[in-house]
Amino acid sequence: MRIQLLSSLFLFSFSSCLYRVSSQPEHASFPPRGWNSYDSFDWILSEVDFLQSAEKISQRLQPYGYEYAVIDYLWYRKNVPGAYLNSLGFDVIDEWGRLIPDPDRWPSSEDGKGFTEVAQKVQSVGLKLGIHVMRGLSRQAYDANTPILDTTTGRAYEESGRLWRAKDIGITERACGWMPHGFMSVNTKLGAGRAFLRSLYEQYAEWGVDFVKHDCVFGNDLDVDEITFVSEVLQKLSRPILYSVSPGVIPTPVMEKDISGLVNMYRVTGDDWDTWGDVAAHFDVSRDFAAANKIGAKGLLGRSWPDLDMLPIGWLTDPGSGRGPYRMSNLNLDEQKTQMTLCAMARSPIMFGGDVRRLDETTSNLITNPFILEINSFSTNNMEFPFVTGTKVSAHKTTNHSRRSRRSLKEVGTSHTQFLGFTSCNHPKVNGWSIKALDQDLDQICWKESMRSHEPLCLYKRILTFDGRLISNQGGFHLLASHEMEFCLDASPRKKRTSKEFKSGSFSPCRSDANQMWELSNNGSLISSYSGLCVTVKSIDANVGNSGGVRSWIATGRKGEIYVALFNLNSEKTVISATISDLTKAFPGRNLNATSCYGREVWSGKDFGEIKDSISMEVEIHGCALFVLNCP
Repeated sequence: MRIQLLSSLFLFSFSSCLYRVSSQPEHASFPPRGWNSYDSFDWILSEVDFLQSAEKISQRLQPYGYEYAVIDYLWYRKNVPGAYLNSLGFDVIDEWGRLIPDPDRWPSSEDGKGFTEVAQKVQSVGLKLGIHVMRGLSRQAYDANTPILDTTTGRAYEESGRLWRAKDIGITERACGWMPHGFMSVNTKLGAGRAFLRSLYEQYAEWGVDFVKHDCVFGNDLDVDEITFVSEVLQKLSRPILYSVSPGVIPTPVMEKDISGLVNMYRVTGDDWDTWGDVAAHFDVSRDFAAANKIGAKGLLGRSWPDLDMLPIGWLTDPGSGRGPYRMSNLNLDEQKTQMTLCAMARSPIMFGGDVRRLDETTSNLITNPFILEINSFSTNNMEFPFVTGTKVSAHKTTNHSRRSRRSLKEVGTSHTQFLGFTSCNHPKVNGWSIKALDQDLDQICWKESMRSHEPLCLYKRILTFDGRLISNQGGFHLLASHEMEFCLDASPRKKRTSKEFKSGSFSPCRSDANQMWELSNNGSLISSYSGLCVTVKSIDANVGNSGGVRSWIATGRKGEIYVALFNLNSEKTVISATISDLTKAFPGRNLNATSCYGREVWSGKDFGEIKDSISMEVEIHGCALFVLNCP
C-alpha cells in the first residue's frame, strides 16, 4: 500500500477557501454533455490517453457543447497482474484512506498533486474535468484502519476524547453489491463518517474537479444517507461540481423522489452497451420518467436529468475486458440514430463513449447533428406519444400483404411473466406480502395478488443463526426461490448488469451480508437491510415489450415547432404514421386541425412540404424518423 503524506497545515489553510461565498450560475440548466472513458478504455485509461482524448474533444466536439471529459472508474488501481474489477489490495490510498491516482498511469499525480495538473490541462483547452468515484470507504482503507482527516483542523479526527479510524465508520455488511471487495458504506450518523466523506469531496475540489460520477449509490444500491450528505458538502463548496449518481439498475420515478433534488443527473438504466436489446430497453424507462415530470426537475443548485448512460458508438472496448479500444460498435447506423434520437427527445445527458481520437465522419455527424442537439438542449413538453399506426412491410413491399396495428400505451398482451422489482418503500404497491406457514420449520412469504393465470408468487423464508444452523425466525432472514436450493435473493446484483438483462431480482449463493437480508414489516412490505428498498411483484407482457412494436415521442421547440420521432422496434421494415388531429391531443392549447403544417424529416433530409392530414414514413428495422413540423 502506497502512503501519500500530506501537509496538515496546507490542508487546513486551503480548506478554508473551499466554501461558497457568493451565488453561482444554475447547475445543469441543460442536460450535461461530454465524453466518458469507460466504453473505450474500461478501467485502464492512462494520463497520456486521457489528455490526447481531451485535446480531440476540444477540437471536434466542444464547439457542439461537449464540455465534460470524464475519467471513469478505478483510476486509483494499479494495472498489474491480478488486478481487476473486484480485486483487493491494488489500490493507491493516502494516509487518510482516500483514493489517489495510480502514479504509474497518472505520473503528474506524484507528490500529492492528485488530478491537479490534469485538471489544469483539461481546463486550458476549454473543457471541464470529471471523475468517477465509488460509495463510501474502500475495503483497502478499512483493512489498513487508516485515520480520518478532519479538514477543519488539518489533523486526525477526534471526538469524545479519542481518535477515529476507518474501522469505526465502515459498514462491512453494506459492501457494494457488484464490487464487494472494493467498497462499503460509511456510517453518516457518526461525525467521523461525515468527516471522511467531507474530506473526499473537498479533495476533489482542491484538485479542480468539475464533475463527479458517484457510483453504487442509486438503483438497487440506493444509499440515500450518503447521497444526501455528499449533496450538502457540494452545495457549500465555492467550486461548482456537477453531481451525477449511478448505476441506476431497476430505478423507478418513486425511488427518484428521494434523490433528484440532491443531484444533477441520475442513471435510470443498467450499463448501456452496443446491443439492440440495450437500446430497446430504454423506451419504457424514458417514458415513465417523462410521464412523472422528472425531465429537468429541480436538482442540486439547479436542475436534474434522468440519464440513459453513455453512447456506445464509434471505436470501443468490451465491458470488463481490461483493454483499450479495438473494435467498432455493433450497433448499425439505424440503431445508432434511434439511440441518439431517443436521448434527444427524452433530454438525457449525452456522454459519448467511443474513442474520440478515432472519431470517424459518420459518428461525428451523428453526435453533432444540430437538430438532435437543439432538441436535447431546448425542447419542452417531451413525452411518449401513443397515437401512431404501424404497418409492417412484406418482403415484396406489397401493401396487400401488410399487417396494420395501432399501438396504445394501454394495450396489454395475453402472455405475462412475473418478476421481482425494487422500489421506494413509500410506494403504495409494496405492502402486499404475508407469511404462509408450511410446517414448524418452514415458512413462505407470498405476494397477495395473483397475476392473471399465475398462482401468487411465494418465496421461502429462513434465517442464518450465529451457530450456522438455518431456522425460521421473525427477525432478519434470507429469501429463497426454493427451499431445496442454497441461493438467496440479492438486493443488488453481484455483477454489473446491462440494460437489456432481465430486471428481476437476482439469486446467488447464500451469504450473511446485508445484501441478502430482509425484514417483513407489519404493513406487509419486504424491506432490504442493504438499500432500504422494498420488494414488489410486477408483470411484463411477453408479446408487446422492449423487443418489438412501434414507439413515438413528441416535443415542442423554442420557436413553436413540433418534433415528432417515430421508432421502429420491429424486426421488419414498418410504415409508421401519425395524424395531425392526433397531435392535437398532445397539445390541447393548439388547434392544429385548423391549419396546415410544413414538415421535414431530419435523417433523410427530405422536405415533405405541406402536410394536411398525417405524417407517414417507411422506417428501417430498428430505425427511426424525426420530423420537424412548423404549423403556423
